Amino acid sequence: MSAIPSASSLHIVIAGAGPAAQALVRRLAGGSDARQRPFHGTITVLSNRDECPDALLELAELPQVSVRFGQAASFIDADAKVVTTVDGMEFSYDQLVIATGSAPALPPVPGAESSLSYSTIDDAAYIGEAVKDVTRLVGRRPLGILVGNGPAAGQAEAVLRARGVRPVRTTLRPAAVVPFSGSETGTGSEAGTQGSTLPATGILFEDGSSMKGDLVVLAEERTARNDLAGSAGLTTAPDGGISVGRDLTTSVPGIWAIGDAASCDGLRLGLLLSAESSAMLCASGLLLSAGKEDQQPLMAA
Repeated sequence: MSAIPSASSLHIVIAGAGPAAQALVRRLAGGSDARQRPFHGTITVLSNRDECPDALLELAELPQVSVRFGQAASFIDADAKVVTTVDGMEFSYDQLVIATGSAPALPPVPGAESSLSYSTIDDAAYIGEAVKDVTRLVGRRPLGILVGNGPAAGQAEAVLRARGVRPVRTTLRPAAVVPFSGSETGTGSEAGTQGSTLPATGILFEDGSSMKGDLVVLAEERTARNDLAGSAGLTTAPDGGISVGRDLTTSVPGIWAIGDAASCDGLRLGLLLSAESSAMLCASGLLLSAGKEDQQPLMAA
């Protein structure tokens, strides 16, 4: 009979290393919540990126955490509880968390890097800070150009209104985004020196027409990175995300999904929960399941 992992021997593999994955590692191993049951197991994070952002390096320094850079998960053997990476490395797990995020459904609009973007609830905070800067610059309630026609666009419009912006929404995709120019606002050279930190102010369409405002927000649809779902036999939602319950468990025991890789109640999870909230809920579930496994040998005795 195979041994049941205890909370102290539990090994968690996280496929993905984005904001939701990082938040989960902090919750489990970083001691960010004194009210949470301590986690004494080990965590392996499989990152698809070779570069090492500071936030991820800090987590890699925790004694319980191993981060494998450039080792994206490519296959899951749910029966054997083994994850295989793109380079053929194999990692066994007791619990697996898929946090592979999402990707834009369409190619980027030229100049999009100078606009604001709304794709998850977490984007509301940085949009709020940008609105403060624009409001100080124009000295009035800003006019915002919002591009998008899905759930993310609806949320973005509510975020803009809550922060005092007058949003004008278009569902027609622009051909280009017009970057900020101090001369266009009549604020002179001082604004021009700040231009690199302020968002775009307009968009151009294919027919040559344009829309101008004080800021531009792109809230276009994204698709979940669900490549792992097929190999593990996971149920996916109509929007392509990995289907999860409200406890973030998938259709296969021992596998969880968080962040934009997951879908719950017909929406990308990133539009329902922040990365921190998603991590907190998942961490609680993982620790609770480990506690139940600890009790099974005692009950059998």
